[in-house]
Amino acid sequence: MIDIFGPKSLLGLDIGSSSIKAVQLKDLKTGYELELFDFLPIDSDLIVENVVADSEKLSGAIRALVKKAKIKTKNTVISISGHSSVIIKRITLPDMTEEVLNENIRYEAEQYVPFGIDDVNLDYQILGPAEEPGQIDVILVAVKKDVLSSYISAVKDAGLTPVIVDVDAFTLENMYGANYKTEASRSVALLNVGASNTTINILKSGISAFTRDSSIGSRNHTEALMNQFSLSYEDAERIKAGATVNGITPEQAAPVLDSVSEDIVMEINHSLDFFSDSPEMEAIEGLWLGGGGALVKGLKEKLSDMTGYPVTLLNPFKDIKIPKGIDAAYLASIAPIATIAVGLATRRLGDR
Repeated sequence: MIDIFGPKSLLGLDIGSSSIKAVQLKDLKTGYELELFDFLPIDSDLIVENVVADSEKLSGAIRALVKKAKIKTKNTVISISGHSSVIIKRITLPDMTEEVLNENIRYEAEQYVPFGIDDVNLDYQILGPAEEPGQIDVILVAVKKDVLSSYISAVKDAGLTPVIVDVDAFTLENMYGANYKTEASRSVALLNVGASNTTINILKSGISAFTRDSSIGSRNHTEALMNQFSLSYEDAERIKAGATVNGITPEQAAPVLDSVSEDIVMEINHSLDFFSDSPEMEAIEGLWLGGGGALVKGLKEKLSDMTGYPVTLLNPFKDIKIPKGIDAAYLASIAPIATIAVGLATRRLGDR
């Protein structure tokens, strides 16, 4: 663990439903250097369906990670996800300045947001001119205020200062841009299989063209093992990671894991089919898989077999300089779990 912090670096804090991950990156002239990476498993009842269920315990877990990783920085970037609390829409509007759009965004958003407009926080980004003359493409983001405030409160109560709130789909894009610059012109699908959520961001020539969150993830693997073998959550997690527990071997667990992986891939395939039905969209050239679920044996191969696409395991540290003193081999072995946290850590105050 390294505790040399650049003056502009922010703490990327990925608050997942099974663990909290922290990353801090130092700016270099040609990219980033890893300053800090650590993570801490949390109880399964702290985050339920992407909503903070126990703010006090979550704050305690964040404080424990801060102490464990010897984190000094207070300014923090977090993100949220969830199909029931986060809406991301790519919309086309008449050409207008950002100032005019800012005045009209609430009216425009009402047509796309299935919640009361007073119950959400809105943000947007102008992507540029649309294919049709006189139009612009805009990414619209709406987040339920109560969900957002619950995460912000938990982080503040842990002694940190949330300065940026992102959404998981865009952190994937930031992580990809920091590590896979040579792939920027391709149309690819970025996937993050977390414990209770799978996030998809399809990039068309480096720009987000389609996003979706699905309420299925690697916790389904864990629960299937618990039910099949009458295991505790902790023992099921260890077996999922490849250990032999109570005489249950990885070979015995494989069919159970494989069945759940098939369900996850079917959901991903549904999203890919939805995207490919849009005639203006280019064909996807490949899938890039991250998140803790990416480490479940057989998921990567199942994803390739069932979708027909080549699948590459994401390494969010691929083009990030790793200082001496950090075990690079260990980092590589668990790298996919840091996919979201690295994307968060690339953010800087004042950027969009």
